[in-house]
Amino acid sequence: MDNTQGSMKIAYFSSHSYDIESMERIAKEQGVTPKHELQFFTPRLDASSAKLAEGCEGVCIFVNDVADEAALRVLAAGGTKAMFLRCAGFDMIDLKVAKELGLAVTRVPAYSPYAVAEHAASLMMTLNRKIHRSYNRTREQNFRLSGLLGFDVHGKTIGVVGTGKIGALFARIASGFGAKVLGYDVVQNPEALSYGVEYVSLDEMWKRADIISLHCPLFPSTKHTINAESISKMKEGVVIINTSRGGLIDTKALVDGLKSGKIGSVGLDVFEGEGEYFYSDRSGAIIQDETLARLFTFPNVLITGHQAFFTKEALDNIALTTFANVKAYAAKETLVNEVK
Repeated sequence: MDNTQGSMKIAYFSSHSYDIESMERIAKEQGVTPKHELQFFTPRLDASSAKLAEGCEGVCIFVNDVADEAALRVLAAGGTKAMFLRCAGFDMIDLKVAKELGLAVTRVPAYSPYAVAEHAASLMMTLNRKIHRSYNRTREQNFRLSGLLGFDVHGKTIGVVGTGKIGALFARIASGFGAKVLGYDVVQNPEALSYGVEYVSLDEMWKRADIISLHCPLFPSTKHTINAESISKMKEGVVIINTSRGGLIDTKALVDGLKSGKIGSVGLDVFEGEGEYFYSDRSGAIIQDETLARLFTFPNVLITGHQAFFTKEALDNIALTTFANVKAYAAKETLVNEVK
C-alpha cells in the first residue's frame, strides 16, 4: 500500500481502557482519525496473537509485548510495515529481525520522566517509613509503633545508576531531601551535575550508598547489574529501588540478600519475567514463578505492577508522540524517534 495516498490500519496490543481512552481522544485531536483506523486488542503481542494484526500496516506495542523473531515474521507476512513502540525501552523487539524484514521501528523516548522519578521516590519513602505496614495496622486499629522505625534520608548517600532524564530528576528529588547523591553512567549528564551529583564507579557506589535506585536501560551489558557479587560489596541494610527494567537485577541474588539481611528493603516496579503477570488480574491464580512468590513473603519488599509511568500526563504524552511517529511514517518524513 502507498501510505501517502490512503488510510492505514494500526493494531494496538496490550490495550486497556485507559490506553483506549487517551489514544482515541488524542487521535481525534491530532487528526489521526478518521483518516487512519485504530484497532485495539487486549492480548499482548506474541507469535500466537500476532495474527490479529493481519492487514494492519502499523502495529503499536508496549513494554511486555513480545516482538521476537517469530512474532515479527507473522506480522510481516500479514502486511505489517511499521512498529510503533509506545514506550521508551525497546528490549522487547528483535531489532535485527525487524531490519531484515524492512520494518520501521519508532518509540516514545520520554513521556513523563517526572512520573517515574516521583514513583521511585515514593517507593523509597514508603519502604523507609514503613507506610505500607502502618496503613494495614491502623485499619485494624493497631496504633503501636514497634517495627515501624525508619531513618532520616537527610544526610544519607543515595546512588543513582543511570542519570538520563529520569535518573537526573530522581537525583534532584534526592538532593531535595538533603542527601548526598552519587551517580553512575557511561556519559555524565550536565543536568545531574547541576543537582550536585558526584559521578563514581559502580564499585564505589556499592560501598558508599545507603539507597540505590536503578534508572538505566536494559542491554546485554546492563543485565543483572545487581547480582550476588555487587550485593556483597554493598552496605549492610542497603535499600534497593528499581523502576526501570526487571532484568537489571538477578532476582535469586536479591532474594538471597534479603534472607541474609544484607539488603534492608527492596522496592520494585518491575520484575524479570513480569510479562506473565503484570497488567492482568491474577488474584485468583497461583503464582508459578517461585522467585516472585518468594518476594511477596518479605515484609520489607514492596512491589507495584509496572505503574511508575502511570499518570494522566504520561498517557497523553505517549499518545501524542506515538501519533507524531505515525504521521511522520505515513507522510514518509524523517522518523526522529526511529530505533535502529
